Amino acid sequence: MTDAQDTAADVSLRTTGGAPPDDGGSSVTGAPDSEPGPDPIPLLEPREGIPPVIADEDALAEVIAAFAAGSGPVAVDAERASGYRYGQRAYLVQLRREGAGTALIDPVACPDLSGLGEALSGVEWVLHAATQDLPCLREIGMVPTRLFDTELAGRLAGFPRVGLGAMVEGVLGFVLEKGHSAVDWSTRPLPEPWLRYAALDVELLVDLRDALEKELDRQGKLEWAQQEFDAIASAPPPEPRKDPWRRTSGMHKVRRRRQLAVVRELWQTRDRIAQRRDVSPGKVLSDAAIVEAALSVPANVHALAALNGFGHRMGRRQLEQWQAAVERAKALADAQLPQPGQPVTGPPPPRAWADKDPAAAARLTAARAAVSALAEQLNMPQENLVSPDTVRRVCWEPPNVVTAESVGAALAGYGARPWQVEQVTPVLVAALSA
Repeated sequence: MTDAQDTAADVSLRTTGGAPPDDGGSSVTGAPDSEPGPDPIPLLEPREGIPPVIADEDALAEVIAAFAAGSGPVAVDAERASGYRYGQRAYLVQLRREGAGTALIDPVACPDLSGLGEALSGVEWVLHAATQDLPCLREIGMVPTRLFDTELAGRLAGFPRVGLGAMVEGVLGFVLEKGHSAVDWSTRPLPEPWLRYAALDVELLVDLRDALEKELDRQGKLEWAQQEFDAIASAPPPEPRKDPWRRTSGMHKVRRRRQLAVVRELWQTRDRIAQRRDVSPGKVLSDAAIVEAALSVPANVHALAALNGFGHRMGRRQLEQWQAAVERAKALADAQLPQPGQPVTGPPPPRAWADKDPAAAARLTAARAAVSALAEQLNMPQENLVSPDTVRRVCWEPPNVVTAESVGAALAGYGARPWQVEQVTPVLVAALSA
């Protein structure tokens, strides 16, 4: 039995009946090289029941005091309304800490949670897939100084499935209900089954963290994980995406510059409407409809109405606003039209390397094979061992003199963490020297 299995077996966790399983826990059935364990147990109710939703400043002050007085790491999660509302704001924040219990906070009613963030400064935050929740938490004043990402920990430890439900089941032996993950969390009031689901999402995060920490330590990867967590916690907010309209699904079909201009005008019009109405852009107009209009460049409203996505359910006024966007694109001078493709800041696409630089292509082939073999040996995904973009950049423009020091410096310059530099440098030196 691994250390992580020992941890899981020691954890006394409540099911709907309020009692731990007969053996006191469950083995890490999903851990690398582990034996199948007993059937997982459904986790149906939070230990202390569903807490009330915090929706006023007085109740929030009580939560802040309770969590400041708690002990150990704090489990944190956030629910968004992706696909329903504009943007990625948080519509519910869940926390759990020893001594404080579970709290469900409504960030619509309490939009400034900086006081809670300050109360938890210096405390380790436990999140699952932290990079997904940190942007919306940052918007409401919650920024961790230390964190533990259970999804990333699972990747580094070599778990084949790293979703929260799969990890809780594989590591702790409990089944979480996941039926409400894609609901509209902007709904008010939130239904009780949704609140139960939300509370259960943080119920076992700290237990999962403790088990994964022991598993990473057993594998000699705990320091690697801590470096990754520190990098996430210290990373600045991402820069706004340049030309976000270029990410319209189906853009690969659009080749001509005038057609690209139609995509841009329609996308920007849709974005303004979606932001004003606070709805998902896809509910205003689909990407497929935008691409259809760009390929056709309709001459008038009648022609536009005949296209997929602009059918009979769309009113005359709506059709006119979309046709007006098309007309703006048609009226642009050639110099105002967008260029095909985006400016390339790094190496060209690998498929072009054989023609542009056969030696670089050979280096990349060797490096990819070496990194793949090392990732398999270390039992983790290649992209967690080292960024594929970093490997491409080093292979396209290797150091003038290939040594362990020069390759290590190049990797560090592209953001590789010390543990990655230590592991990857030897195989890249061999690949670049071949």
